[in-house]
Amino acid sequence: MKEKTSSFELLEPTRPEALVPQPWLEPWMFVVAALLIAAIFTIWWYYRSEKKFAITDPRLARDKFHQDAAAALEKMNPQHARDAAVQASLILRKYLALAAKDPALFETNEEFISRHDALQALTEAARDASGIGFTRLASLKYAAEIPDLSPSEVVNESRALLETLHHGFAA
Repeated sequence: MKEKTSSFELLEPTRPEALVPQPWLEPWMFVVAALLIAAIFTIWWYYRSEKKFAITDPRLARDKFHQDAAAALEKMNPQHARDAAVQASLILRKYLALAAKDPALFETNEEFISRHDALQALTEAARDASGIGFTRLASLKYAAEIPDLSPSEVVNESRALLETLHHGFAA
């Protein structure tokens, strides 16, 4: 048998860097990722700023809110005056919250009436009418007995108050 002879010469050890796996990310991949992130951010910023600075006519928005409130008053089908007062009060307060950006929707009648900065967007006459109208609705809502009043009268008074509020915005 022929044996292979081995020599006893010392070999240089393998370098440790050769044992580390090569990264699969190349420098050009970082550049592409940075450009994609920048493009996404730019598009997001453009759409966000476009909505932020969009100029809308507040009268058009108020007209839309008025139409919605008038339609809601028309759809009401109250059983009695208290029910009509509750529904109408909610509709009118929602209108004020949207059209005048007033927190009337989230306040009690006493808080609303006593707040000095309430409805600053309205004329003095409209503010007075709102105070009287909401006090009347509150007296119907919280009466000890169900008021002897026809629900249609409450709805008609509420409709008149809605018109007063809508036309009472200061120029």
